[in-house]
Amino acid sequence: MNRFSRIGFILAAAGSAVGLGNIWKFPYITGEYGGGAFVIIYLLAILFIGLTVFIAESLIGQNSQANVATSFVTTSKSKNPNWKYASFMVFAGLIILSFYSVVLGWILKYVFISISDLPASSEIAANTFNNLISKDIISQIFFHTIVSLTVIWIVLKGIKDGIEKLNLILMPLLAIILFGLFIYALTLNSFSKSLEFMFYADWSKINSDALLAALGQAFFTLSLGIGTIITYSASLSKDVNIIKSSILVALVDTIVALIAGVIIFAFLFEAGAKSAAGPGLVFISLPVIFEHWGTLGNVIAVSFFVALIFAGITSAVSMIEPVLMFFIERFHMSRKKATIMCGSIFYILGIVALLSMSSSYGAQLTFFNKNAFDWMDYVTSSIMMPLAAFIISIFLGYFVDKKLLEKIFTKHTNLLVFNIWYSLIKYFVPLAIIVLFLNQIGVI
Repeated sequence: MNRFSRIGFILAAAGSAVGLGNIWKFPYITGEYGGGAFVIIYLLAILFIGLTVFIAESLIGQNSQANVATSFVTTSKSKNPNWKYASFMVFAGLIILSFYSVVLGWILKYVFISISDLPASSEIAANTFNNLISKDIISQIFFHTIVSLTVIWIVLKGIKDGIEKLNLILMPLLAIILFGLFIYALTLNSFSKSLEFMFYADWSKINSDALLAALGQAFFTLSLGIGTIITYSASLSKDVNIIKSSILVALVDTIVALIAGVIIFAFLFEAGAKSAAGPGLVFISLPVIFEHWGTLGNVIAVSFFVALIFAGITSAVSMIEPVLMFFIERFHMSRKKATIMCGSIFYILGIVALLSMSSSYGAQLTFFNKNAFDWMDYVTSSIMMPLAAFIISIFLGYFVDKKLLEKIFTKHTNLLVFNIWYSLIKYFVPLAIIVLFLNQIGVI
Protein backbone atom coordinates (compact mmCIF):
# COMPACT_ATOMS: atom_id res chain seq x y z
CA MET A 1 0.00 0.00 0.00
CA ASN A 2 1.24 3.52 -0.79
CA ARG A 3 1.87 5.42 2.44
CA PHE A 4 1.31 9.00 3.46
CA SER A 5 4.19 10.83 5.04
CA ARG A 6 3.20 12.57 8.30
CA ILE A 7 3.01 15.97 6.60
CA GLY A 8 1.23 14.33 3.68
CA PHE A 9 -1.42 12.91 6.01
CA ILE A 10 -1.89 16.24 7.80
CA LEU A 11 -2.26 18.13 4.51
CA ALA A 12 -4.54 15.48 2.99
CA ALA A 13 -6.76 15.31 6.09
CA ALA A 14 -6.76 19.11 6.34
CA GLY A 15 -7.56 19.25 2.62
CA SER A 16 -10.50 16.95 3.24
CA ALA A 17 -11.68 19.06 6.19
CA VAL A 18 -11.06 22.47 4.61
CA GLY A 19 -13.73 22.82 1.95
CA LEU A 20 -16.86 24.74 1.07
CA GLY A 21 -18.04 24.23 4.63
CA ASN A 22 -15.29 26.54 5.93
CA ILE A 23 -15.30 29.32 3.36
CA TRP A 24 -18.96 29.31 2.32
CA LYS A 25 -21.15 27.64 4.94
CA PHE A 26 -19.46 28.68 8.20
CA PRO A 27 -19.58 32.45 7.51
CA TYR A 28 -23.22 32.50 6.48
CA ILE A 29 -24.33 30.35 9.44
CA THR A 30 -22.30 32.58 11.77
CA GLY A 31 -24.03 35.59 10.23
CA GLU A 32 -27.48 34.09 10.74
CA TYR A 33 -26.83 33.41 14.44
CA GLY A 34 -25.32 36.74 15.37
CA GLY A 35 -21.56 36.19 15.25
CA GLY A 36 -19.36 35.73 18.32
CA ALA A 37 -21.68 33.67 20.53
CA PHE A 38 -22.16 31.16 17.73
CA VAL A 39 -18.40 31.06 17.16
CA ILE A 40 -17.83 30.16 20.82
CA ILE A 41 -20.37 27.33 20.64
CA TYR A 42 -18.85 26.11 17.37
CA LEU A 43 -15.35 26.05 18.90
CA LEU A 44 -16.63 24.04 21.86
CA ALA A 45 -18.33 21.60 19.47
CA ILE A 46 -15.08 21.20 17.52
CA LEU A 47 -13.10 20.61 20.72
CA PHE A 48 -15.40 18.16 22.52
CA ILE A 49 -17.15 16.38 19.64
CA GLY A 50 -15.42 16.97 16.32
CA LEU A 51 -11.87 16.35 17.53
CA THR A 52 -12.99 13.39 19.66
CA VAL A 53 -14.57 11.58 16.68
CA PHE A 54 -11.68 12.60 14.40
CA ILE A 55 -9.20 10.92 16.77
CA ALA A 56 -11.50 7.89 16.96
CA GLU A 57 -11.54 7.45 13.18
CA SER A 58 -7.78 7.99 13.02
CA LEU A 59 -7.16 5.29 15.65
CA ILE A 60 -9.34 2.77 13.80
CA GLY A 61 -7.58 3.36 10.49
CA GLN A 62 -4.02 3.48 11.78
CA ASN A 63 -4.50 0.35 13.89
CA SER A 64 -5.97 -1.75 11.06
CA GLN A 65 -4.03 -0.40 8.04
CA ALA A 66 -6.96 -1.48 5.84
CA ASN A 67 -10.18 -0.32 4.17
CA VAL A 68 -13.15 0.76 6.30
CA ALA A 69 -14.92 -2.64 6.32
CA THR A 70 -11.81 -4.58 7.32
CA SER A 71 -10.85 -1.88 9.84
CA PHE A 72 -14.01 -2.42 11.88
CA VAL A 73 -13.71 -6.21 11.81
CA THR A 74 -10.04 -6.38 12.82
CA THR A 75 -10.36 -3.69 15.53
CA SER A 76 -13.38 -5.25 17.26
CA LYS A 77 -12.85 -7.46 20.32
CA SER A 78 -14.57 -10.48 18.78
CA LYS A 79 -13.36 -9.92 15.19
CA ASN A 80 -17.05 -10.22 14.30
CA PRO A 81 -17.39 -10.20 10.47
CA ASN A 82 -20.75 -8.43 10.73
CA TRP A 83 -18.88 -5.21 11.53
CA LYS A 84 -18.05 -5.03 7.81
CA TYR A 85 -21.53 -3.54 7.31
CA ALA A 86 -20.36 -0.39 9.10
CA SER A 87 -18.63 0.38 5.81
CA PHE A 88 -21.94 1.72 4.47
CA MET A 89 -20.51 5.12 5.40
CA VAL A 90 -18.14 5.12 2.40
CA PHE A 91 -21.12 5.39 0.06
CA ALA A 92 -22.20 8.62 1.75
CA GLY A 93 -19.05 10.24 0.42
CA LEU A 94 -19.84 9.10 -3.12
CA ILE A 95 -23.36 10.54 -2.92
CA ILE A 96 -22.10 13.82 -1.43
CA LEU A 97 -19.51 14.07 -4.20
CA SER A 98 -22.32 13.84 -6.78
CA PHE A 99 -23.87 17.18 -5.82
CA TYR A 100 -20.64 18.66 -4.41
CA SER A 101 -19.17 18.40 -7.92
CA VAL A 102 -22.15 20.35 -9.26
CA VAL A 103 -21.59 23.14 -6.72
CA LEU A 104 -17.89 23.20 -7.60
CA GLY A 105 -19.00 23.56 -11.22
CA TRP A 106 -20.99 26.66 -10.27
CA ILE A 107 -17.93 28.10 -8.53
CA LEU A 108 -15.76 27.38 -11.59
CA LYS A 109 -18.34 29.21 -13.71
CA TYR A 110 -18.09 32.17 -11.34
CA VAL A 111 -14.32 32.29 -11.77
CA PHE A 112 -15.01 33.20 -15.41
CA ILE A 113 -17.86 35.56 -14.51
CA SER A 114 -15.51 37.32 -12.09
CA ILE A 115 -12.98 38.11 -14.80
CA SER A 116 -15.16 40.67 -16.58
CA ASP A 117 -18.89 40.34 -15.95
CA LEU A 118 -19.65 40.81 -12.25
CA PRO A 119 -23.31 41.75 -11.54
CA ALA A 120 -23.93 45.41 -10.69
CA SER A 121 -26.94 44.88 -8.41
CA SER A 122 -28.46 42.26 -6.13
CA GLU A 123 -31.33 41.76 -8.56
CA ILE A 124 -28.95 41.08 -11.45
CA ALA A 125 -26.83 38.80 -9.23
CA ALA A 126 -29.88 36.81 -8.13
CA ASN A 127 -31.12 36.48 -11.72
CA THR A 128 -27.67 35.39 -12.91
CA PHE A 129 -27.45 32.65 -10.32
CA ASN A 130 -31.07 31.52 -10.66
CA ASN A 131 -30.76 31.34 -14.43
CA LEU A 132 -27.62 29.24 -14.08
CA ILE A 133 -29.24 26.59 -11.90
CA SER A 134 -32.71 26.60 -13.44
CA LYS A 135 -32.09 27.18 -17.17
CA ASP A 136 -28.44 26.89 -18.16
CA ILE A 137 -28.20 23.09 -18.16
CA ILE A 138 -25.40 22.99 -20.76
CA SER A 139 -23.07 25.19 -18.71
CA GLN A 140 -23.72 23.19 -15.56
CA ILE A 141 -23.00 19.88 -17.28
CA PHE A 142 -19.87 21.35 -18.88
CA PHE A 143 -18.38 22.59 -15.60
CA HIS A 144 -19.56 19.50 -13.68
CA THR A 145 -17.72 17.42 -16.29
CA ILE A 146 -14.49 19.41 -15.85
CA VAL A 147 -14.64 18.99 -12.07
CA SER A 148 -15.45 15.28 -12.34
CA LEU A 149 -12.62 14.56 -14.77
CA THR A 150 -10.20 16.48 -12.55
CA VAL A 151 -11.16 14.42 -9.48
CA ILE A 152 -10.95 11.15 -11.43
CA TRP A 153 -7.54 12.06 -12.88
CA ILE A 154 -6.15 12.87 -9.41
CA VAL A 155 -7.37 9.71 -7.67
CA LEU A 156 -6.19 7.50 -10.54
CA LYS A 157 -2.65 8.46 -9.54
CA GLY A 158 -3.09 7.00 -6.07
CA ILE A 159 -2.29 8.08 -2.52
CA LYS A 160 1.30 9.23 -2.94
CA ASP A 161 1.42 10.56 -6.51
CA GLY A 162 -2.15 11.85 -6.61
CA ILE A 163 -3.71 12.88 -3.31
CA GLU A 164 -0.55 13.76 -1.38
CA LYS A 165 0.97 15.76 -4.24
CA LEU A 166 -2.35 17.55 -4.83
CA ASN A 167 -2.49 18.71 -1.22
CA LEU A 168 1.21 19.61 -1.13
CA ILE A 169 0.44 22.04 -3.97
CA LEU A 170 -3.12 23.26 -3.37
CA MET A 171 -3.12 23.65 0.41
CA PRO A 172 -0.16 26.11 0.42
CA LEU A 173 -1.71 27.96 -2.55
CA LEU A 174 -5.01 28.18 -0.68
CA ALA A 175 -3.15 29.56 2.34
CA ILE A 176 -1.42 32.18 0.17
CA ILE A 177 -4.69 33.33 -1.42
CA LEU A 178 -6.49 33.53 1.93
CA PHE A 179 -3.54 35.39 3.43
CA GLY A 180 -3.64 37.89 0.56
CA LEU A 181 -7.40 38.40 1.00
CA PHE A 182 -6.89 38.77 4.75
CA ILE A 183 -4.20 41.44 4.25
CA TYR A 184 -6.57 43.35 1.94
CA ALA A 185 -9.42 43.02 4.45
CA LEU A 186 -7.04 44.40 7.07
CA THR A 187 -6.83 47.68 5.11
CA LEU A 188 -10.61 48.19 5.12
CA ASN A 189 -12.33 50.46 7.63
CA SER A 190 -14.77 47.63 8.31
CA PHE A 191 -12.08 45.21 9.56
CA SER A 192 -12.49 46.17 13.22
CA LYS A 193 -16.26 45.81 12.92
CA SER A 194 -15.75 42.35 11.41
CA LEU A 195 -13.52 41.31 14.32
CA GLU A 196 -16.05 42.61 16.81
CA PHE A 197 -18.87 40.74 15.09
CA MET A 198 -16.89 37.48 14.95
CA PHE A 199 -15.53 37.54 18.49
CA TYR A 200 -17.93 39.59 20.61
CA ALA A 201 -20.57 37.30 22.12
CA ASP A 202 -24.15 38.45 21.58
CA TRP A 203 -26.25 35.68 23.11
CA SER A 204 -29.61 37.12 22.04
CA LYS A 205 -29.75 35.07 18.81
CA ILE A 206 -28.66 31.80 20.38
CA ASN A 207 -31.35 29.14 20.63
CA SER A 208 -31.58 25.37 20.25
CA ASP A 209 -31.32 25.69 16.46
CA ALA A 210 -28.03 27.58 16.85
CA LEU A 211 -26.64 24.91 19.17
CA LEU A 212 -27.52 22.16 16.72
CA ALA A 213 -26.24 24.18 13.75
CA ALA A 214 -22.87 24.56 15.49
CA LEU A 215 -22.75 20.85 16.25
CA GLY A 216 -23.69 19.94 12.68
CA GLN A 217 -21.12 22.34 11.23
CA ALA A 218 -18.35 20.95 13.44
CA PHE A 219 -19.34 17.45 12.40
CA PHE A 220 -19.52 18.25 8.67
CA THR A 221 -16.40 20.39 8.37
CA LEU A 222 -14.03 17.69 9.67
CA SER A 223 -15.32 15.13 7.10
CA LEU A 224 -16.54 12.78 9.82
CA GLY A 225 -18.78 9.80 9.20
CA ILE A 226 -17.85 9.10 5.56
CA GLY A 227 -14.78 6.93 6.06
CA THR A 228 -12.25 9.47 4.80
CA ILE A 229 -10.24 9.80 7.99
CA ILE A 230 -10.23 6.02 8.56
CA THR A 231 -9.00 5.49 4.99
CA TYR A 232 -6.35 8.21 5.13
CA SER A 233 -4.99 7.12 8.51
CA ALA A 234 -4.82 3.51 7.27
CA SER A 235 -2.13 4.75 4.87
CA LEU A 236 -0.11 6.17 7.75
CA SER A 237 2.76 4.43 9.58
CA LYS A 238 1.93 3.16 13.07
CA ASP A 239 4.85 5.17 14.42
CA VAL A 240 3.19 8.50 13.59
CA ASN A 241 1.68 10.43 16.52
CA ILE A 242 -1.95 10.26 15.42
CA ILE A 243 -3.15 12.37 18.38
CA LYS A 244 -0.88 15.29 17.55
CA SER A 245 -1.70 14.98 13.83
CA SER A 246 -5.45 15.02 14.57
CA ILE A 247 -5.13 18.14 16.70
CA LEU A 248 -3.14 19.90 13.95
CA VAL A 249 -5.78 19.05 11.34
CA ALA A 250 -8.62 20.33 13.57
CA LEU A 251 -6.58 23.46 14.30
CA VAL A 252 -5.92 24.19 10.61
CA ASP A 253 -9.56 23.57 9.74
CA THR A 254 -10.79 25.91 12.49
CA ILE A 255 -8.29 28.68 11.69
CA VAL A 256 -9.32 28.64 8.00
CA ALA A 257 -12.99 28.95 8.96
CA LEU A 258 -12.32 31.87 11.33
CA ILE A 259 -10.12 33.71 8.82
CA ALA A 260 -12.69 33.19 6.06
CA GLY A 261 -15.37 34.59 8.35
CA VAL A 262 -13.32 37.70 9.21
CA ILE A 263 -12.55 38.32 5.51
CA ILE A 264 -16.11 37.89 4.28
CA PHE A 265 -17.70 40.01 7.02
CA ALA A 266 -15.12 42.76 6.40
CA PHE A 267 -16.19 42.76 2.74
CA LEU A 268 -19.90 42.76 3.64
CA PHE A 269 -19.67 45.51 6.25
CA GLU A 270 -17.49 47.69 3.99
CA ALA A 271 -20.34 47.68 1.47
CA GLY A 272 -22.98 48.21 4.13
CA ALA A 273 -24.46 44.76 3.48
CA LYS A 274 -26.18 42.57 6.07
CA SER A 275 -24.28 39.88 7.95
CA ALA A 276 -27.18 37.44 7.61
CA ALA A 277 -26.91 37.06 3.84
CA GLY A 278 -27.72 33.33 3.97
CA PRO A 279 -26.65 30.63 1.50
CA GLY A 280 -26.68 33.13 -1.38
CA LEU A 281 -23.79 35.05 0.19
CA VAL A 282 -21.12 33.65 -2.16
CA PHE A 283 -23.09 33.72 -5.41
CA ILE A 284 -25.26 36.82 -4.91
CA SER A 285 -24.07 39.18 -2.16
CA LEU A 286 -20.28 39.07 -2.60
CA PRO A 287 -20.17 39.38 -6.43
CA VAL A 288 -22.12 42.66 -6.22
CA ILE A 289 -19.72 44.00 -3.59
CA PHE A 290 -16.73 43.01 -5.73
CA GLU A 291 -18.25 44.72 -8.79
CA HIS A 292 -18.41 48.04 -6.94
CA TRP A 293 -14.64 47.91 -6.40
CA GLY A 294 -13.86 48.08 -10.11
CA THR A 295 -10.83 46.24 -11.50
CA LEU A 296 -9.56 45.50 -7.99
CA GLY A 297 -12.89 43.83 -7.34
CA ASN A 298 -12.39 41.54 -10.34
CA VAL A 299 -8.97 40.51 -9.01
CA ILE A 300 -10.34 39.85 -5.52
CA ALA A 301 -13.36 37.97 -6.90
CA VAL A 302 -11.20 35.69 -9.05
CA SER A 303 -8.87 35.06 -6.10
CA PHE A 304 -11.81 34.27 -3.82
CA PHE A 305 -13.50 31.81 -6.19
CA VAL A 306 -10.17 30.14 -7.04
CA ALA A 307 -9.61 29.66 -3.29
CA LEU A 308 -13.04 28.01 -3.11
CA ILE A 309 -12.11 25.73 -6.03
CA PHE A 310 -8.85 24.69 -4.35
CA ALA A 311 -10.60 23.98 -1.06
CA GLY A 312 -13.41 22.13 -2.81
CA ILE A 313 -11.19 19.92 -4.98
CA THR A 314 -9.12 18.68 -2.03
CA SER A 315 -12.36 17.80 -0.22
CA ALA A 316 -13.89 16.18 -3.32
CA VAL A 317 -10.90 13.87 -3.75
CA SER A 318 -11.21 12.76 -0.13
CA MET A 319 -14.85 11.77 -0.61
CA ILE A 320 -14.15 9.17 -3.29
CA GLU A 321 -11.01 7.57 -1.80
CA PRO A 322 -12.80 5.51 0.93
CA VAL A 323 -15.16 3.83 -1.52
CA LEU A 324 -12.26 3.19 -3.92
CA MET A 325 -10.27 1.41 -1.22
CA PHE A 326 -13.39 -0.58 -0.32
CA PHE A 327 -13.72 -1.97 -3.84
CA ILE A 328 -9.96 -2.38 -4.38
CA GLU A 329 -9.37 -4.37 -1.18
CA ARG A 330 -12.71 -6.15 -0.70
CA PHE A 331 -13.34 -7.08 -4.34
CA HIS A 332 -9.74 -7.06 -5.63
CA MET A 333 -10.44 -4.47 -8.30
CA SER A 334 -7.65 -2.53 -9.94
CA ARG A 335 -7.48 1.13 -8.94
CA LYS A 336 -8.29 2.10 -12.52
CA LYS A 337 -11.42 -0.06 -12.71
CA ALA A 338 -12.67 1.07 -9.28
CA THR A 339 -12.04 4.74 -10.13
CA ILE A 340 -13.83 4.55 -13.48
CA MET A 341 -16.80 2.75 -11.91
CA CYS A 342 -17.15 5.14 -8.94
CA GLY A 343 -16.41 8.17 -11.13
CA SER A 344 -19.18 7.17 -13.53
CA ILE A 345 -21.63 6.77 -10.64
CA PHE A 346 -21.03 10.19 -9.07
CA TYR A 347 -20.88 11.88 -12.49
CA ILE A 348 -24.28 10.48 -13.56
CA LEU A 349 -25.85 11.20 -10.16
CA GLY A 350 -24.48 14.75 -10.44
CA ILE A 351 -26.28 15.25 -13.75
CA VAL A 352 -29.49 13.96 -12.15
CA ALA A 353 -28.95 16.42 -9.26
CA LEU A 354 -28.46 19.44 -11.52
CA LEU A 355 -31.37 18.49 -13.78
CA SER A 356 -33.62 18.22 -10.70
CA MET A 357 -33.16 21.97 -10.09
CA SER A 358 -33.92 22.97 -13.67
CA SER A 359 -37.25 24.37 -14.78
CA SER A 360 -37.39 21.77 -17.57
CA TYR A 361 -36.90 18.58 -15.55
CA GLY A 362 -37.40 19.63 -11.93
CA ALA A 363 -40.98 18.38 -11.64
CA GLN A 364 -40.10 14.89 -12.88
CA LEU A 365 -37.16 14.65 -10.44
CA THR A 366 -38.98 15.91 -7.34
CA PHE A 367 -40.36 13.45 -4.79
CA PHE A 368 -42.18 14.26 -1.53
CA ASN A 369 -41.43 17.98 -1.93
CA LYS A 370 -37.67 17.49 -2.36
CA ASN A 371 -35.80 17.41 -5.64
CA ALA A 372 -33.01 14.87 -6.26
CA PHE A 373 -30.30 17.40 -5.27
CA ASP A 374 -32.00 18.07 -1.93
CA TRP A 375 -32.61 14.35 -1.30
CA MET A 376 -28.92 13.56 -1.81
CA ASP A 377 -28.00 16.31 0.64
CA TYR A 378 -30.65 15.28 3.17
CA VAL A 379 -29.98 11.53 3.14
CA THR A 380 -26.22 11.99 3.59
CA SER A 381 -26.06 14.91 6.04
CA SER A 382 -29.18 14.12 8.10
CA ILE A 383 -29.08 10.31 8.17
CA MET A 384 -25.93 8.56 6.89
CA MET A 385 -23.23 10.79 8.42
CA PRO A 386 -24.77 11.13 11.92
CA LEU A 387 -25.54 7.41 11.97
CA ALA A 388 -21.96 6.54 10.97
CA ALA A 389 -20.45 8.76 13.66
CA PHE A 390 -22.83 7.28 16.24
CA ILE A 391 -21.77 3.75 15.24
CA ILE A 392 -18.07 4.73 15.48
CA SER A 393 -18.60 6.07 19.01
CA ILE A 394 -20.55 3.02 20.18
CA PHE A 395 -18.05 0.71 18.48
CA LEU A 396 -15.03 2.17 20.26
CA GLY A 397 -16.84 2.63 23.55
CA TYR A 398 -18.35 -0.84 23.84
CA PHE A 399 -16.98 -3.26 21.22
CA VAL A 400 -13.25 -2.54 21.21
CA ASP A 401 -10.83 -3.62 23.95
CA LYS A 402 -10.20 -0.57 26.11
CA LYS A 403 -6.65 -1.77 26.80
CA LEU A 404 -5.89 -1.72 23.05
CA LEU A 405 -7.09 1.87 22.76
CA GLU A 406 -5.20 2.85 25.90
CA LYS A 407 -2.00 1.28 24.55
CA ILE A 408 -2.27 3.16 21.23
CA PHE A 409 -3.26 6.42 22.88
CA THR A 410 -0.67 6.46 25.66
CA LYS A 411 2.19 5.96 23.19
CA HIS A 412 1.67 9.64 22.41
CA THR A 413 0.11 11.19 25.51
CA ASN A 414 -0.69 10.50 29.17
CA LEU A 415 -3.38 8.34 30.78
CA LEU A 416 -5.45 11.32 31.98
CA VAL A 417 -5.92 12.60 28.42
CA PHE A 418 -6.90 9.10 27.30
CA ASN A 419 -9.51 8.76 30.07
CA ILE A 420 -11.05 12.12 29.16
CA TRP A 421 -11.20 11.15 25.47
CA TYR A 422 -12.61 7.70 26.27
CA SER A 423 -15.38 9.17 28.43
CA LEU A 424 -16.28 11.61 25.66
CA ILE A 425 -16.39 8.93 22.96
CA LYS A 426 -18.30 6.43 25.10
CA TYR A 427 -20.92 8.65 26.71
CA PHE A 428 -21.00 12.29 25.62
CA VAL A 429 -20.55 12.03 21.83
CA PRO A 430 -23.24 9.35 21.21
CA LEU A 431 -25.76 11.41 23.20
CA ALA A 432 -24.90 14.60 21.28
CA ILE A 433 -25.19 12.82 17.93
CA ILE A 434 -28.57 11.33 18.88
CA VAL A 435 -29.88 14.83 19.69
CA LEU A 436 -28.53 16.17 16.38
CA PHE A 437 -29.95 13.22 14.45
CA LEU A 438 -33.42 13.47 15.98
CA ASN A 439 -33.49 17.22 15.34
CA GLN A 440 -32.48 16.85 11.70
CA ILE A 441 -35.20 14.29 10.98
CA GLY A 442 -37.74 16.50 12.75
CA VAL A 443 -38.44 14.41 15.84
CA ILE A 444 -37.36 17.17 18.24
